[in-house]
Amino acid sequence: MLIMPSGSLFGSRAANNRLNIALIGVQGRGKYFYNTLKNENVVALCDVNDECMAKAAKEFPKAKRYRDWRKCLEQKDLDAVIAVSTDHTHAHLGTWALNRDLHVYLEKPMGISVHETRYLRHKYLEKRDKLATQIGTANHARRNYARVKELVRDGAIGELKEIHAWTSRVLPRSGYPAGEGPAPSHIDWDLWVGPSSFHPYSPSYFGTYNGDYGPNCLHWNMYWDFGGGQLADMGSHIMDIAWNVIDGDLPTSISAEGEAYNPEVTPVDLKARFVVPANEWRGELPITWWQGRMKPESPDPSIDLSKFSNGVMFRGTGGYLIADYDSRILIPYGREADLTYYQPRKRKDLIPDIGDFKEQWTNACRGDLKTSCDFEYNGKMLEMLLLALVAYRTGEALAYDGESGKVIGNDEANRLLRRPYREGWPLDA
Repeated sequence: MLIMPSGSLFGSRAANNRLNIALIGVQGRGKYFYNTLKNENVVALCDVNDECMAKAAKEFPKAKRYRDWRKCLEQKDLDAVIAVSTDHTHAHLGTWALNRDLHVYLEKPMGISVHETRYLRHKYLEKRDKLATQIGTANHARRNYARVKELVRDGAIGELKEIHAWTSRVLPRSGYPAGEGPAPSHIDWDLWVGPSSFHPYSPSYFGTYNGDYGPNCLHWNMYWDFGGGQLADMGSHIMDIAWNVIDGDLPTSISAEGEAYNPEVTPVDLKARFVVPANEWRGELPITWWQGRMKPESPDPSIDLSKFSNGVMFRGTGGYLIADYDSRILIPYGREADLTYYQPRKRKDLIPDIGDFKEQWTNACRGDLKTSCDFEYNGKMLEMLLLALVAYRTGEALAYDGESGKVIGNDEANRLLRRPYREGWPLDA
C-alpha cells in the first residue's frame, strides 16, 4: 500500500493529500465537478443564486457559503479554485485567484476582450513555477485530438499549408432584453452583472439545461457586455483541435467580415482570417474561422461539410484531413497521393491519453504543475480569436504586434482591445 498512488486505496485520497477547493458557480456546469470534488476538500461554495447554493450545500455541507466571489477568495485555507462563473467575470476571477497564490481551473473562455486574455496569461507566466492552471476545454482529452495531431505532424497530408475551422451554431439576438422589474430575492443581480456595464434584470438571461440551471452561457454570451459570442464560446473548443497540432503563436495579421454590426449583440455569421508565424517544422500558416451560416467549401463533392456542425479542415501538399471531436477523414490527392511518403506510428508510439481532464489539473496541483490547456496555451489561441472581433468592428484588416499586444497603426482597433469596468471591479486586485 505504501507504493500505491494517492487516490487508489479504496477509491479515495488520503486526507492529508487533499486540496482545499472553492467551487464558484455551483450548478449547471458546476455539477460536472461534483464527482472529482468528492476526492478533495470542498471548503467554500459561491453562487449568486441562493436556490443553486441550497442544492450544492446538500452535496458539500461543511463548505462555507458566499454570494460574492471576491469575498470567497479571501478565505485563508484555500489551495485552489474551480471557477464556473459567467464569461464576463472569468479574467477577473482568474487574476484575483492567481494574486492569492491559488491554483485555478477556469471554464472557457479566459476572458471576453483581448486585453483580459492577454493580461491573465501574463499573470500566469509570473506564477507558472508554483501554480497549476487549466482552461475548461475538456474536449481536449478526447482521443481523436491526439490522432489528428499525429496524422498532420507525421506527414499524412504532406506539408501543412492551410487550416479552416467552423461552427454552425446559430443563436440570433436582436438586442439586450428589456428590464422586467427587480430580480427575485434569491438572485443577487448586481453581483451577476459584476464588472460589466449595468443592464436591468431579465429572466431571459437565465435558462435551464436538462431541467437544471445552465449552461446559462447560451442565454447571454452573445451580448457584447457578457460574452465573446461564438468566437469565444465554440471557438475555444473547435480551434483547439487545430491549436493542438500547430504549436501556434499570436497572429501577425487579422481580417474579418460578416453580418452588419450590432452594438449590443455579437455576430452570428462571421468569417475571420488569421496568419500565424512560421516555426521550426512548418511555414507561415493562414487559418480561417467560419461561423453561423458561413462555411468553407468541401475539398471533394462526396463529402458534405454541412454534416459537420463543428469541424476543422487541414490542407496539405498531399491531401486534406477533416476532423471534429471524435472523427477524422483523410483525403489524399494529386499525382503523388499514394501515401508511400507517410508511415503510421506503431501503437507504442501513440500520444498517451490524457485521461480525466479535471483530475489532470488536481494531480498537477499536487505534482509537476503541468496541464494540457494551461493559461499560456489557451491564452494565445483565445487572444487570436478575439482579435477577429476587433477586426470585424473596425471593418479593416489589422497588423498585430504580438510582443507588445498592439495593433499597428490603428488607434480605434487598440481602443477596442479593452472594455470598461464598473467601479469596484478592477481586473487586478
